[in-house]
Amino acid sequence: MVLGSDLRWGNAGGGRAPRAAGRGTAGRGTAALAALVFVLAPVLAACSDNSGGGSASTPPTPSVQRTTSAPATAPADPAAATQEIRQNWKKFFDPATSTRDKQAVLENGDRMAPVMQAFGGDQRGGEVQATVTKVEFTSPTRATVTYDLTLKGATALPNASGTAVEQDGTWKVSVNTLCALVGMSGNASASALPGC
Repeated sequence: MVLGSDLRWGNAGGGRAPRAAGRGTAGRGTAALAALVFVLAPVLAACSDNSGGGSASTPPTPSVQRTTSAPATAPADPAAATQEIRQNWKKFFDPATSTRDKQAVLENGDRMAPVMQAFGGDQRGGEVQATVTKVEFTSPTRATVTYDLTLKGATALPNASGTAVEQDGTWKVSVNTLCALVGMSGNASASALPGC
């Protein structure tokens, strides 16, 4: 046995065991031995298990999931998002595009009609176009857009910086970009319109 020596009470501690009144040495030793086996059996079974664990089943193997998704600083398909941003900026700044179609590619476009009217009502605002030259994603739903703003075909504002936001599944010109352009027009009343 693993515990070491003869566990009979009569042999423990030099041959003399304490006696309880009315019980013999053999009865007490058997009861103590039974209790000890009952308590230590699970512990001894776990310690002597050849598989190294306390159960017969194999412990679960930790798994490492490998993802192929884009990093957190870009949308799932950066190339498609870049193409959509370029198209929607061109559409938004095209004088031939209707106000309704411009609202569809402007962040919160349904609430920005007064600002769009002020921007389009300015003679210069109605003649500007934009060409996106660079898109840098800052999150899966936001990008910094570098663009050239032209007026009647001549570059009026090279390397302008704006933002595009993904809203309701569409990449749109941000409200901040439009408000900055309205502010640059010098029209103080337009800059104070709701939405800016």
